[in-house]
Amino acid sequence: MTARDADRHGDDDYDRIYLDSAGSGGPPWDIGRPQPALAAVLDDRVRGPKVLDIGCGPGDLAIALGRRGYQVTAVDISSVAIDTARARATRAGVSVRFEVGDATRLSLPDAPFDSVFDSGLLHILHRAGGGRAEAYLRLLPGLAAPGASVFVLAVSRAAGEGWSLTEELLRAAFAAPDWVDTDVTGIDVTAEVGGEDLALPGFLLRTVRAPAPA
Repeated sequence: MTARDADRHGDDDYDRIYLDSAGSGGPPWDIGRPQPALAAVLDDRVRGPKVLDIGCGPGDLAIALGRRGYQVTAVDISSVAIDTARARATRAGVSVRFEVGDATRLSLPDAPFDSVFDSGLLHILHRAGGGRAEAYLRLLPGLAAPGASVFVLAVSRAAGEGWSLTEELLRAAFAAPDWVDTDVTGIDVTAEVGGEDLALPGFLLRTVRAPAPA
């Protein structure tokens, strides 16, 4: 399975994607570690203690956050990915609360969170269409506590192959009054195919949930 094949599934069965690619190292987004652009912020940019990883996949980012002592909740629509994430966390000796859930309909008892991470989810929802990205974006303000840090890593339209996010769209999605201090940086997003790393042009958005009115 190539990066193009996996990413074109949109709303298809992600359990099947994980199962079909298990013998070849997993889907392209499973690189066995957090995305490098996110790894760079983990030591000094994360607010705690409660952290949410939405679209966590096999759990490497959530585990990295758990290793740093955060109370991590991690959610993915694929039960196969969540089973893999739980097994990886157990092997690593790290406590993370993993849940199966649809990011467009999340209701989490631990909300709101002090930091929220989206490592490659928004761009998939935006590409799938059908209002899924909009539904997800409507939920995010309720998941982030006032003053919370939010990080979104996404592949850029410049990567071609049907990707559709631009810096302008990201800034519009994370604008006032819900969000402040929004910054968007050009980065490389890493995928792995056939044991080799691929670099796709992308963005790292960092923003803050607006403080509650006085």
